[in-house]
Amino acid sequence: MKSYDIIFVGSGAAGVFAAYEFTKLQTKKSILIIDGGNDIYKRSCPITAGKVETCINCKPCNIMQGFGGAGTLSDGKYNITTEFGGDLHRVLGEKKALELMEYVDKAMVSFDKGESKLYETTSTNLKTLCLKNNLHLLDAKVRHFGTDRNQEILKKVYAYTKDSVSYMFNTIAREIDYENGKYLVHTDKGIFTCDNLVLASGRSGSKWMSKIFDRFSIETKSNKVDIGVRVELPGEIFKHLTDEVYEAKIVFKSDKYNDMVRTFCMNPYGNVVAENTGGLITVNGHAYADKNKLSPNTNFALLVSNTFTEPFRDSNEYGESIARLSNMLGGGVLMQRFGDLVKGRRSSERRMRKCFTKPTLQATPGDLSLVIPKRQLDTIIEMIYQLDKIAPGTANEDTLLYGVEVKFYNSQVSIDQNFQTEKKGLYAVGDGSGLTHSLSQASASGVQIARILNDL
Repeated sequence: MKSYDIIFVGSGAAGVFAAYEFTKLQTKKSILIIDGGNDIYKRSCPITAGKVETCINCKPCNIMQGFGGAGTLSDGKYNITTEFGGDLHRVLGEKKALELMEYVDKAMVSFDKGESKLYETTSTNLKTLCLKNNLHLLDAKVRHFGTDRNQEILKKVYAYTKDSVSYMFNTIAREIDYENGKYLVHTDKGIFTCDNLVLASGRSGSKWMSKIFDRFSIETKSNKVDIGVRVELPGEIFKHLTDEVYEAKIVFKSDKYNDMVRTFCMNPYGNVVAENTGGLITVNGHAYADKNKLSPNTNFALLVSNTFTEPFRDSNEYGESIARLSNMLGGGVLMQRFGDLVKGRRSSERRMRKCFTKPTLQATPGDLSLVIPKRQLDTIIEMIYQLDKIAPGTANEDTLLYGVEVKFYNSQVSIDQNFQTEKKGLYAVGDGSGLTHSLSQASASGVQIARILNDL
């Protein structure tokens, strides 16, 4: 058994920026970061590389696991805001949370040779346009690096940190024990001990982290799950929004159910992609910085949040059951023209051949009404008609809907202002804590936990 001062389980955004900060602080602590995925140099999805058309269940999944976490191959978009993307400000205060996100932004830019643009929504006329149509544009600064440049930046971060911290990739953490004041991390490559253990395994480690919290009788609270679709349409339809703010985070309260629905992860001239979450194939989107890799389409998600009360507490299981149904009917991702959906008919290969919007993802034409519950689907349709008022053409017949898009959130674990759980020496950061839901907030939590632990 090898012993370390600090062990991180997970090298996602939180783990990466913890490593960055430890390196910058010239730490004297011995640190090990364990991850079940590949290092940054081996992270390549065969679908986006053009080697296959559908998910072949790579193990590990390079979209979801490895250095940089699930955000590595997902557009490289950093939203500097406390209005969405997590609740880091509830632990650290709004001023501190924003300060840390700005710090992360400056660090990312310092590794980037390109000229990434910082967009802002606070002083835009689009906010007024949205309000006039019962839509709400949330305030944020948005830095977009693109999937390609984000990966190159993370390679530089890895090179910067690899001599200050130890990394172990393709290593599965199985169990955690506590003996004689030490944490024992049981992996498929042996047992490692530490004084302080940080759980940072992200959304893909949600079930595993919940099991660890239960083992140590640490209080958790059920979080929400977001169910929705990814919308794809010609880029010109949203050009007046995306040219000005890049990502428009727009919220709408439906008339029929009074439910909240929002746009999420907007990718101007990007691509729709499939991702594998624990064997379930769901849909996502990204965009490149390289202009030669741009598509003619813009894509974004429309998500409806679902929070449950007693006796049902497992919101992620609800999302998984919908994803399983989609996989059963479509063999993976389902795709439907908006015109077919509102007319109550399935999209077929014949109808797709006549579609003017050319899909960027190979998906199975089908009927999303057989998969997504009526309440959520009605809300999504209502939102599409509302968006059509500020971006005419959104509700065109040939607008494509891919399903399902599911955003899973870890159970919210009880932590203090230092991210420490009820168990001394056991910490939770990043999306794995249920506190953050974005690259910027997860990265910020990594910076802060490194500062805290370095001072112990």
